[in-house]
Amino acid sequence: MQKLVLASGNPGKLKEFNQLLAQCGFEVVPQSDFATPEAEETGLSFVENAIIKARNASHHTGLPALSDDSGLEVDALNGQPGIYSARFAGPQSNDIDNNTKLLNLLADTPEQERNARFQCLLVMVRHAKDPTPLICQGTWHGRILYEARGDNGFGYDPLFFVPEKNCSSAELPPDIKNSISHRGKALAQLLSCLETNDD
Repeated sequence: MQKLVLASGNPGKLKEFNQLLAQCGFEVVPQSDFATPEAEETGLSFVENAIIKARNASHHTGLPALSDDSGLEVDALNGQPGIYSARFAGPQSNDIDNNTKLLNLLADTPEQERNARFQCLLVMVRHAKDPTPLICQGTWHGRILYEARGDNGFGYDPLFFVPEKNCSSAELPPDIKNSISHRGKALAQLLSCLETNDD
């Protein structure tokens, strides 16, 4: 198995990436295993922040690095929370805090105006100064529910309604979610690129 460091300590993301990448011979390890300091996310877009985080993780570990910058865009909130999804309710906020803030902001928004999408930008660098990072993007369309549903997933999953499955993201089995989610789509692109590069 080839080691790949994930520029995140998020256990939910780590679990998802290991499920998806194990079939391709990658063992995904968190940057926290190497006491890697958190990168300062100074970018103004998902892709900028993903590149910053991947280079930082690779620099401190000496390993190829994978970074995921993802978040939720809500049309009625002009694309918020966007790149601030993880800290929407404040610097120390958790999933419950963020979901509560989102529901409060959308309290008077009718169902037909609650459209949203998850975005995932994946960046992989072979080394810290890689001049051509692999960049893959996945988008998952849905809408925001009026209350949380389901116990799977993490983040905004309990509030994200998936029309084609008629349930929330948090009500989907992990294998189904991984095949249709924003992260699943971005990873499919990444795997395709890796396979092409191996030829």
